[in-house]
Amino acid sequence: MNILGISSFYHDSAACVLVDGDIVAAAQEERFTRKKHDADFPINAINYCLDEAGINIKQIDCISFYDKPFLKFERILETYFSYAPKGIRSFLKSMPIWIKNKLWIKLIIQNELEYDGKILFPEHHLSHAASSCFVSNFKESAFLTMDGVGEWTTCSWGICKDNNIKIMAEIEFPNSLGLLYSAFTYYTGFKVNSGEYKLMGLAPYGKPKYKDIIYKHLIDVKSDGSFKMNMDYFDYCVGLKMTNSRFNKLFDGPPREPESKITQREMDIASSIQKVTEEIVIKIAKYVKQETGMKNLCLAGGVALNCVSNGNLLKKNLFKDIYIQPASGDAGGAIGSALLAWHSYYEKPRNYNNYDKMQGSYLGPEYDNKKIANFLNENNYPYKKLQKNDLCLMVAEHLCNQKIIGWFQGRMEFGPRALGNRSILGDPRIADMQKKMNLKIKYRESFRPFAPSIRLENLSEYFDLNKESPYMLLVAKISSEQRLANSNRDDNSKGFEKLSTIRSTLPAITHVDFSARVQTVNKKTNLLYHELITKFYNKTNCPVIVNTSFNVRGEPIVCSPIDAYVCFMRTEMDYLVLGNYILEKNKQPVFSDNPNWKKEIPLD
Repeated sequence: MNILGISSFYHDSAACVLVDGDIVAAAQEERFTRKKHDADFPINAINYCLDEAGINIKQIDCISFYDKPFLKFERILETYFSYAPKGIRSFLKSMPIWIKNKLWIKLIIQNELEYDGKILFPEHHLSHAASSCFVSNFKESAFLTMDGVGEWTTCSWGICKDNNIKIMAEIEFPNSLGLLYSAFTYYTGFKVNSGEYKLMGLAPYGKPKYKDIIYKHLIDVKSDGSFKMNMDYFDYCVGLKMTNSRFNKLFDGPPREPESKITQREMDIASSIQKVTEEIVIKIAKYVKQETGMKNLCLAGGVALNCVSNGNLLKKNLFKDIYIQPASGDAGGAIGSALLAWHSYYEKPRNYNNYDKMQGSYLGPEYDNKKIANFLNENNYPYKKLQKNDLCLMVAEHLCNQKIIGWFQGRMEFGPRALGNRSILGDPRIADMQKKMNLKIKYRESFRPFAPSIRLENLSEYFDLNKESPYMLLVAKISSEQRLANSNRDDNSKGFEKLSTIRSTLPAITHVDFSARVQTVNKKTNLLYHELITKFYNKTNCPVIVNTSFNVRGEPIVCSPIDAYVCFMRTEMDYLVLGNYILEKNKQPVFSDNPNWKKEIPLD
């Protein structure tokens, strides 16, 4: 049986194909169109998933869309009517899109795909829950889903047993932890649905001096974690912006202008909302544990991408184990909706093994050495071809020499994180590597930290973390053994001055609060990447490398060799590795974008 899952028309459109319940392929539309957070109907992602499964649309038994458009439209209409006549501009702007497109998802699917089979529409938060519960290896678990908003729901919790999911309680719009966090993302000058990671990364530079103001004026939180927001301070219900003038008065001025200087105020605001978010998540999780008695917890929804909050939750030891869907945002809804069709609609049983069903999240396109060689030879790009062992040795040597490497291997990752197949790599021991990679490679703010990839077997030597973190969704502290003498001293530095302090043996991945967003690398899920880190370890006695996504600011992670080469040549990377081929920047011809290039290399 073949099932196609689809998410689209909000942000991060994606597609997934299941064959007899197994995830064969999943990809986000942005990777093909090169349009960040592309929300359009994911026709390119769908075509890829069908090709990867070796089937056509006629062989699809069922399509499952990740939410209920009519229920979402009901919420939008009721909200506008509740606030009328306020918000008329926003209403007039949004209605044509709904009336022309978003209401008619079934017709769009039928017309775009020439499909006349069964189409299902599970609820948004049910898709989130399934995306985590059904891919975890837990036979039974509690779940917690938190995001901006689905149809009406913004937060839900319940129980999953075998192939049955039951939502037991919900919080509804406009009360939303995700939208509260996004409001502060907007207010501090970052882009909503994109800049939340920046807000999280900014938080350790400040102090939570505004936390009491948030609790007093913006959100009333009960002991069980349920909450109600004071909408007098927000405009997102009917406006074209997230906050209003009353919000400005609370926080000493108007929102920061995007790209303007970040001040201590923004740092303290970021610290405050991060702390509030963590505290609310803990309260809800405690109540869920109390009510369900479950040993395990599954997380999904956009708030589950807050890896600082996840790490904090893990440390509380409320649950024996926690599983987080690596594509917890709307993209993961494509997987969740497909699995709901398989397990809930068709009542197919789950199969269990020692690993989750996400396969390391390596679910996207792969380009073999033949396709890569054709691309390089057709464009006369100089390269060396090496066997895998020699390749890893050479790249490890370049990393030791402080070179920055574009690393393109195997199947592209699904979700927002590069996990060793579409990554940019560096040496974590170099003090200025973070600044160099931020400013010269990623072209982004210098305060943003980088993630470490570490061999799983060395985890406890470097981080205070007692479980695998294959998807880079847990933040943990650098172990005391790796911290430098006097690194805890109060040097009176403020704000970004803290960047100049070297705190550990791995300065390039150590944030100013000694934290790091850890990726553990297991040879069973990514043997080549594990081998590269091992070669680096053999040379340096350091089993850690810097891993950041293979893209520049404002662009999606690269998908094809063409995308990788263009990114390589537009930045100050030193080497590019495409499969078994390594390219040196200094030996490449003068670069200009080739208008005759296709956006992707055919996979057939």
